[in-house]
Amino acid sequence: MQKIFVETKQIENEKITIIGEDVKHIANVLRMKIGETIQVGNRQTGENYVAQITQINAENVIASIVQKVEETTESNVQIDLYQGLPKADKMELIIQKTTEIGVCRIIPVEMIRCVVKLEEKEEKKKIDRWQKIALSAAQQSKRDKIPTIENKVTIKQVASQIEEYDCFLVAYEEEQQITLKQALEALNKNQYYKIGILIGPEGGIDGKEIKLLEENGATVVTLGKRILRCETAPITMVSNILYELEN
Repeated sequence: MQKIFVETKQIENEKITIIGEDVKHIANVLRMKIGETIQVGNRQTGENYVAQITQINAENVIASIVQKVEETTESNVQIDLYQGLPKADKMELIIQKTTEIGVCRIIPVEMIRCVVKLEEKEEKKKIDRWQKIALSAAQQSKRDKIPTIENKVTIKQVASQIEEYDCFLVAYEEEQQITLKQALEALNKNQYYKIGILIGPEGGIDGKEIKLLEENGATVVTLGKRILRCETAPITMVSNILYELEN
């Protein structure tokens, strides 16, 4: 069943009004007809509904709520991904795949070894594009919530936010002692956790950055014997965290 996200104001009197690009998608791409059902998610609340299409025109699609969906696809583990800025195509892949898996927020990070620089004049345009990718991936995977793509931050800003998390993990290719599994074993399963993870860019994380993060409470871990690409590491890390802690 196709999923569409709407704003709270579009849901009124047991009816949902779908507007914007979703109208063309429903009518011209999916070629849906009156009487067919769709799943609709509320962007603000995460609530979901099954709704039957009652009207299709050029401006909007009207659907009547058939039932509220009680099950949730969201996890008891909130994972925020701090991603050292990679090349554009890699960032898009990271956003798409980690959204599908279950990440909650994605925050681009300017780091010493970043090849790419996100200039201020380009930032809004880039983030708007990345947010659309997250939306599309959330619809495809039937997430209840769309991950937020935040404005870029510096490594110092990341360090200042570590205390907000129950656990903050940094994947580092030179770490040889603490594994991701060992770090997660210190947490109890079946509880709510807010976890931050940081992945470096193509060139990896500089030693000065590791020292700063550790001084502010981060746990540095290895992801195994093999060196992973910057677009593979976050997918691997998020998947393993949810495997260990999700109920």
